Amino acid sequence: MPKFLIIRFSSIGDIVLTTPVVRCLKNQVPDAQVHFLTKKLFKDVLRANPYIDKMHLLDESINELVENLRKEKFDFIIDLHHNQRSQFVKFRLGVKSFSFNKINIEKWLMVNFKLNRLPDQHIVDRYLETLGDFKVSYDGDGLDYFTAPESDRIMSVLPKTHSEYVAFVIGAKHSTKRLPESKIVSIIRSSEKSFVLLGGHEDKGIGTRIAEQCGQRVYSACGTCSLDESAVLLKNASHVITHDTGLMHIATALGKKIVSVWGNTIPEFGMYPFYSESFGGKNAGMKTVVEVSGLSCRPCTKIGFEKCPKNHFNCMNQIDEKKILSALNS
Repeated sequence: MPKFLIIRFSSIGDIVLTTPVVRCLKNQVPDAQVHFLTKKLFKDVLRANPYIDKMHLLDESINELVENLRKEKFDFIIDLHHNQRSQFVKFRLGVKSFSFNKINIEKWLMVNFKLNRLPDQHIVDRYLETLGDFKVSYDGDGLDYFTAPESDRIMSVLPKTHSEYVAFVIGAKHSTKRLPESKIVSIIRSSEKSFVLLGGHEDKGIGTRIAEQCGQRVYSACGTCSLDESAVLLKNASHVITHDTGLMHIATALGKKIVSVWGNTIPEFGMYPFYSESFGGKNAGMKTVVEVSGLSCRPCTKIGFEKCPKNHFNCMNQIDEKKILSALNS
């Protein structure tokens, strides 16, 4: 009965992208026990995942955590974070481990010199390469996201005008990944559809302002929902407009039609929507990528900034709103 510890500490989207590894490992290695180590902050991402036998949560003391992990007597570690913290855990546990290629050099060349040496490969495929020694292969079933049944109650909160709606994920961790407020308002006003706005507590203010400017067709759920409740709102939407953020990957796991809007980051980094083969996989017609191509300054970072380093923010200000609106009618 081989016992595996999978490590991915953060964040929401990155953890969702590990779910094919979890599922394929559990289903293809006989009698495998699959444990998952992540930060306590992100426990809800995987709490309903049936392929995980036990979760281990990093809160404050990593030394205490490691002592508890040692008692589990793992046979193998699958390191899908590959940073100093995961290196420390692997060193202290002293069992055979497998890590994925973060392609940091290729990303650095792309950001700093615009030399594209990036592999034409999704990060999920690089994650899955860590399972090669166990003869585990991708099953074609895409990403997983499981919600608790009680989360469905969030649908009763929506006004009657929203029996059919577009989910608009207005949040993202970094400002340079987000459309300007005025751009979001313009997109909504140019459509006749109803919208539900999604985001975290930090997006509550902007969500309220957008709803006030756009009227009854817009309901803001920003900062009022749990992660599972946000997933339920995504699941019941006709389409999802989203930035490069965690809810984009949850929407993909749920098989939604996605319009993904890219600012300072690029899909070529390998974290675009990853659909199951039943939806067409890498070439799924379910997704529309909207970006401003040909900017000499893009990508300016592999993660994000709090403001445009060039002070023009052309990667978002020049986004083609018509392409977004057209995708909503597909």
